Amino acid sequence: MGERIQKIISAAGIASRREAEKMILDGRIRVNDAIAKLGESADVSVDKIFVDGKPITPKEDNIYIMLNKPRGYITTMSDERGRQTVLELTADIKTRIYPVGRLDMDSEGLLLMTNDGHFSNRVMHPSGGFAKIYEVCVVGDVETATQTLRFPMDIEGETVKAVSVEVVNISQGGGVLRIAISQGINRQIRKMCAACRLKVRSLKRISIGKLSLGNLKSGSWRHLSKEEVDSLK
Repeated sequence: MGERIQKIISAAGIASRREAEKMILDGRIRVNDAIAKLGESADVSVDKIFVDGKPITPKEDNIYIMLNKPRGYITTMSDERGRQTVLELTADIKTRIYPVGRLDMDSEGLLLMTNDGHFSNRVMHPSGGFAKIYEVCVVGDVETATQTLRFPMDIEGETVKAVSVEVVNISQGGGVLRIAISQGINRQIRKMCAACRLKVRSLKRISIGKLSLGNLKSGSWRHLSKEEVDSLK
């Protein structure tokens, strides 16, 4: 089904519709072997559209997924040391997607992935105000440490503060904490715990904003619903 050429150009992210109309009037757009005319339509499934001699492709639909990242995987697109990456867990998704932020190799849990750069920046930037909650199994004096964790701390010259700190349980020699943060400092939870003389045995992100990992199995992924995406936009 055909669409106005300026709409196709705009949807491909090349220019606004008004700018695309001017490009057509200037003779910079070609459909197949002919110079495009203003008001003309084309079908991207059949026609080849060129801007300044370069072919354009329709913009891909945005994809948003939630992955339960296992330990041992890194959140990069590739690794020169041959370590496993999260892309191996999402190989059946044909569209190229990227991790939203990071979970270090020894951490697990909720990781968002998308091809929408604006969405990714919105979620990662502290101004978005999205709390990220982690369950942290630690060794050390939990009761004493939590008193420090609940107040601002100086980590490597930067002030950090947890949104909340909850003691899930205390066992002999350690326990489990649920820590929420909204900043995005590299390895922030681990550094905060280390500053309180707690050794992290395991770290799992269980939620971002209103999104919860739920019963998603380790190594599995699912698409986000429209409501879930909107809650982060």
